[in-house]
Amino acid sequence: MIVKTHAILGMAAAIALPAAAASAQQAPTTVEPLVPAAGTVLDLSAEGKATRTADLATIRAGVVTQAASAGAALADNAGRMNRVVAALKRAGIAPRDVATADVSLSPQYRYTDGQPPVITGYQATNAVSVKFRDVAKAGPILDALVAQGANQIDGPNLSVAEPDAALDEARADALKRAQARANLYAKAAGMRVARIVSINETGQDAGSPSQPVFYARAMAADTRTAIQPGEKAISVTLAVRFLLQ
Repeated sequence: MIVKTHAILGMAAAIALPAAAASAQQAPTTVEPLVPAAGTVLDLSAEGKATRTADLATIRAGVVTQAASAGAALADNAGRMNRVVAALKRAGIAPRDVATADVSLSPQYRYTDGQPPVITGYQATNAVSVKFRDVAKAGPILDALVAQGANQIDGPNLSVAEPDAALDEARADALKRAQARANLYAKAAGMRVARIVSINETGQDAGSPSQPVFYARAMAADTRTAIQPGEKAISVTLAVRFLLQ
């Protein structure tokens, strides 16, 4: 029985081998090595850029209240925050563009040398993160929020809402710069650029949020908050390998 089993296994192996060989012939390996056998390899890194006017402002607006008890601090805070959220709705800000950013309650202490700290009251904070898709309207809306009880405003962070087209423009610019530099090196070496061997995107910046040139809350009845969107730089970095001959 043992000998017979070995014979069957041997026959199965004999049958399987031609099938494996046929499969190998049907799917030949065609991947080219990253280092060509003939020619000189040139590795370059190039950064391409595109510019866009910032069209999205993200601002954090909140209410900070203090009271002798935790309940009173929270109740006062909730009332003011409801008015702030209602003002955002009246201004046409979509619900998807308003998100709670912070809710906190903390005791306030009085410190005296040589004595343990004493709680003197409580501070409640509630803040929302608001996206303004019309940057020009952000300033007047902030003024309205302050009028409704908002007493804490941070930002704005300015960015580009749809950076994909600008990123593609930056990619094309990066490749163009890399090719120009490769031609320069090839000419200096008495050679020519035969072709590109590989392209690798190593980094991108879709217009990181940043502070504007000018931002100030209105301090008088005849002044208004102004937000200058400015221009955002969008960049892509490529690593390109050329073959010189």
